[in-house]
This record gives sequence, structure tokens and C-alpha cells, in this order.
Amino acid sequence: MRNETFAITTGDAGKRLDVWLTNTLGDYSRSYVERLIEQGNVTVGGKTVKAGYKLKDGDTVQVGIPEPKPLEVTAEDIPLDIIYEDEDIIVINKPRGMVVHPAAGNYSGTLVNALLKHCSGSLSDINGVIRPGIVHRIDKDTSGVLVIAKNNSAHAILSGKLKEHDVNRIYIAVAEGNVPADRGKVDAPIGRHPVDRKKMAVNMKNGRRAVTHFRVLERFKSSTLLELKLETGRTHQIRVHMAYIGHPLVGDTVYGRKKQKYGFEGQALHAAVLGFTHPRTGEYVEFSADPPQEFRELVEKLRQEK
Repeated sequence: MRNETFAITTGDAGKRLDVWLTNTLGDYSRSYVERLIEQGNVTVGGKTVKAGYKLKDGDTVQVGIPEPKPLEVTAEDIPLDIIYEDEDIIVINKPRGMVVHPAAGNYSGTLVNALLKHCSGSLSDINGVIRPGIVHRIDKDTSGVLVIAKNNSAHAILSGKLKEHDVNRIYIAVAEGNVPADRGKVDAPIGRHPVDRKKMAVNMKNGRRAVTHFRVLERFKSSTLLELKLETGRTHQIRVHMAYIGHPLVGDTVYGRKKQKYGFEGQALHAAVLGFTHPRTGEYVEFSADPPQEFRELVEKLRQEK
């Protein structure tokens, strides 16, 4: 355990503990810092506090950072669709059906298992033993572009850009029904569903700000092809927002119909474009991937629908 002690001065008084500590430690993501606080590894004046605690002049913050655990996830020889790779990042076109990182009951066949083999363990360890290199995620049945960090410096920079909403993330999706406006914005906070804790929902009381911009690409008889741009990046954001405005994604049995009309398994959602400032060069880079065959076949089927 590595222990750090910090004295709060007037200039930092009033700041949230989690935000201040993330900036102070530098090499760790805010989600990691929040976990440290939740697990009791952060105290103020010898007492555990919540992540949103407002610092006071004269406070003493003590932080215990556990030593990294040896990685227990197995490297697996799984083919990867690599769009770009250098010493700092690797950009992947993730297929539908692949889980991004291991979780309880699912420790093999994930993107992380494949990355461990391909990168020979050269991945950032900021997010712990089961999420090495993972800066952001997309759902199992969402395909498309992801960036992975190969070292902690790149990870910290990319995480910071995501928190500042300084990453260009564009998706394409098929939504049920005829979306009437050619373009628009959904600005509605997202949090845990008040009853079903496995789901997310628009939550006006306890949700975090979430904004999705959309543009109609093509209209079909009973569905709409959309381009969606994320201003924020909440869990299941596009799926929740589209269901909230009455146009759940085709194939989404969690937020849409339990019985789907077109036999499309999993939500019709593809991360088409990802643009960001390269963590080493400082230059803007942008990567794209075409939707998978099953997505294209769905669109063709909808075009022919009478």
C-alpha cells in the first residue's frame, strides 16, 4: 500500500474531494479515485467521507493506494480488427457480441483477453486487473470504434479528454418509428433505474447530465436510420435517450420491445467515428469503421419494406 498525505489550503477549499484528488494524483482516472473513496482508502481528518465531500481549509487528506495486483485474466489468441496502433494507443473495430472486459462469470473471450495476447501485457493498469487499457466501453452488442491505452500516461490524458467532453463520438443506429424532426437534441439526465438496478433510465432527481444530438439519415416505413453524436458519455446513453423520446433502437429488448419484429439480435447501434487529440503528439486524429454486415443487411431489409 502506497500512502500519501495532503494538506488542504484556501485555494482548494470548496472543491469536491473526488475531483480534487483525481487532479492531484494525476495518473489515475476519476472512476478509480471514486473506488478508492468508496472502499475507505481515502480519509479526511482520519474519517471516511463520500466522493462529493467539499474540502475545507485545513483539512488533511490521507490516501492509501493499493499495489497493483498481478493480472489474473488470461491472454487469448482472438483475432482483432485493428484500425490503428502505435506505442501509446491501439484503435479497434469491436465486433457485435464481444464483451469489452471480463466480469463475474465471463472471464474469457473478451476484448481484454485478446488485447493481452496482442499487446503482450503492454497496457495501462490504471483501471485495475480486469480492465487493462480500457479507457471507454461500448456494450456487448454494439459494434464499432474503441481506443485502448497502452500506458498510464496515454490513459490519463484520454480519460481527461472524455471527462471534458473533448472526444468526437458519432454512432449510427436504427430506431423504431418515424422520428419526426430531421435533427434534434435529447438533454435528459441519466442514472440508475429506480426499480430495476440493472438498467439505466432518465432520472430527473438523481441522474447525471446527458446530452445526445441526432440527425436523420434515412426514413423507412416503420423505422429511422439515425446519426447520433454524444456530448456526454453515460452508460447506455443512446439506448436510454432514444427509448425516452419514444423511439427505442431496433433489437433492443432491454429498453424497447421484448418481442422484436425484424429478428435482429441486440441493439442496432454502431460506433462509426471516434476522434480525439493524440496523447503524445497533441494532434487531432480521427478513425472510422463501417457497420458490420448484419447491420447493413437490416438496413437493406427495411428499405424494401412495403
